[in-house]
Amino acid sequence: MRLEKCWFCSSTVYPGHGIQFVRNDAKIFRFCRSKCHKNFKMKRNPRKVKWTKAYRRLHGKDMTQDSTFEFERKRNRPERYDRNLAENTLKAIKKIDKVRSNREAKHIEKRF
Repeated sequence: MRLEKCWFCSSTVYPGHGIQFVRNDAKIFRFCRSKCHKNFKMKRNPRKVKWTKAYRRLHGKDMTQDSTFEFERKRNRPERYDRNLAENTLKAIKKIDKVRSNREAKHIEKRF
């Protein structure tokens, strides 16, 4: 499930909610509710509207140290593919599988 950000107030837009506006130059604007969409159409600056996150951040009213913000930043970053790491992981999986089967066989032998 992909959670988008509202262009105007920076709140989350859940799938199936909000409005999407596509400009002639193919730039996509997503809005969480009609309030944000109407303010955008009135050409208001989000940094000057008091209830937006941009205003709160600019005027020092937003919480700066919150773990949820860091988690939010990390979530959308694509993971970089490392061939060596993948190869080592596959080797380790095979080795673990072999050890597990050996232990299982020894356990069965001890039971009888």
